[in-house]
Amino acid sequence: MRTPRAAQPPDHRTRPAGHPRAALLLAAGAALATAFTWGSVPAAHGAPAAGLPDDTEFHDYPLQVHAWVEANAGDPRQPLIADRIAAQPQAVWFSHYEPGTVTRDAAAVTSAAEAAGEVPVLVSYMIPNRDCGGASAGGAPDFPSYLDWVEDFAAGLGSGPAAVILEPDSLALTTCLDGAERAERFSSLARAADLIHAANPEARVYFDAGHSAWHEPAAMAATLTEAGVLESGDGIYSNVSNYRATGDEVAFAQDVLAALGDDSLRAVIDTSRNGNGPAGSEWCDPPGRLVGETPTADTGNELIDAFLWVKPPGELDGCAGPAGQFSPEMAHQLAGG
Repeated sequence: MRTPRAAQPPDHRTRPAGHPRAALLLAAGAALATAFTWGSVPAAHGAPAAGLPDDTEFHDYPLQVHAWVEANAGDPRQPLIADRIAAQPQAVWFSHYEPGTVTRDAAAVTSAAEAAGEVPVLVSYMIPNRDCGGASAGGAPDFPSYLDWVEDFAAGLGSGPAAVILEPDSLALTTCLDGAERAERFSSLARAADLIHAANPEARVYFDAGHSAWHEPAAMAATLTEAGVLESGDGIYSNVSNYRATGDEVAFAQDVLAALGDDSLRAVIDTSRNGNGPAGSEWCDPPGRLVGETPTADTGNELIDAFLWVKPPGELDGCAGPAGQFSPEMAHQLAGG
């Protein structure tokens, strides 16, 4: 049975490219681009790829938590939130359908990361009928529009390394789709990954594998194969917006990769809120949770590319407040306060 994932706000990019700080970052990226590369990752997708270098540094782009920290210097919770959450690199979600600005918005993130010699993590969350009409319902109006949006998104990825989390829940949650709809979704996901690689061969694209308490590894591998991960993906991701323990997710990801049978594929795991593991079956803003392992590519496991903070800690699931809203109280709890 599915453990529902956290709902995202209409636009997870708290500071769009028009924001003054984002504009400064974009200018800095254009002026100070570095020669940072993945190292052993090939320039063209399709050749065997090694995992991420252990010393990869992920980029901390300004999100809601940063705005709160900046505006609340006198709040007694601020120092812990600033140190434990705002100081950690987190993913930037593209979840609001804005085809006219998505290239610029993506470029603001990737150019800032390139200027810093770091790697951005971006989440493409625009698949039609996402979340099967649940709390995170939305996405592009149809698949032609979706692929046009992806092409524009990819145009903002620049030429440096980037990690793309492709459409959370798009493969683990398909119960609302009939056979034709499933096939259309899966072919569009493969095409989306191809468009991203064509625009930026240095981008690594990870496909949805759900998490360890959702589908059996063999079943998830079969779905991933049907969606084209072997031809179009660089790996898989698990635990996005969930709370499963890292050890369980590592074991699950290894089993999925083994079932896929392609030794060039790797996995990334969302550790943003799993420091205390799950709260039973409760997925929606459960109390008593903690942040997990800080983002790193030095995972000690050659099959696990990185532990990432994909779901920004402190942004609500929809029960303690509106989905996606930053809660300093929840952030303080997750930070260990």
